[in-house]
Amino acid sequence: LSQARAGIISTVDVLKVMEAFVNEPNYTVWSDLSCNLGILSTLLSHTDFYEEIQVFVKDVFSPIGERLGWDPKPGEGHLDALLRGLVLGKLGKAGHKATLEEARRRFKDHVEGKHILSADLRSPVYVTILKHGDSTTLDTMLKLHKQADMQEEKNRIERVLGAISQPELIQKVLTFALSEEVRPQDTVSVIGGVAGGSKQGRKAAWKFVRDNWEELYNRYQGGFLISRLIKV
Repeated sequence: LSQARAGIISTVDVLKVMEAFVNEPNYTVWSDLSCNLGILSTLLSHTDFYEEIQVFVKDVFSPIGERLGWDPKPGEGHLDALLRGLVLGKLGKAGHKATLEEARRRFKDHVEGKHILSADLRSPVYVTILKHGDSTTLDTMLKLHKQADMQEEKNRIERVLGAISQPELIQKVLTFALSEEVRPQDTVSVIGGVAGGSKQGRKAAWKFVRDNWEELYNRYQGGFLISRLIKV
């Protein structure tokens, strides 16, 4: 990937190498593949190839997703749980039909209190239903945020809210970021989530930071959070 970014080799060669990892069982390798595909997706979101890279993601991640399934198997380790969350989140965001349907079913059961999602499945399910959700989905997530007893769950929700796609809902998330519902130190995570969520989100987040620069600067002064905000 570094060679492709430097213009030495074709990005097509990178994708061919990625395809060779379909039977890879190791979490660290998949984490690296996921990160690199995320970089490519961000670049290609400004081109006609964006939908094609989503198809590629589904093709590469589907086999490992089918092997892992949704539920833990006897004898699994911590890395298997991490890998399951990573893979299901990647497939869900890319619009993999079976993953999206199962995420919606499990989310409905979770909200209704029928079957509470395990901690390691919450982020992938949340990000999937938000990416392909509407105003009702966002309202439900904000309600879960308000009801959450643990700060860990609030932070988990804050990090994924930016996955929502519609422009008016993106604005709602950005306004929420500066509300009293979000701790000042966590506002950057919400804005960063929007910036990393989509092409529309990046533009909206950048405009939001410019429009609210004085408030944000006064809030963080010269601390590390203001530099992190600019970076994201």
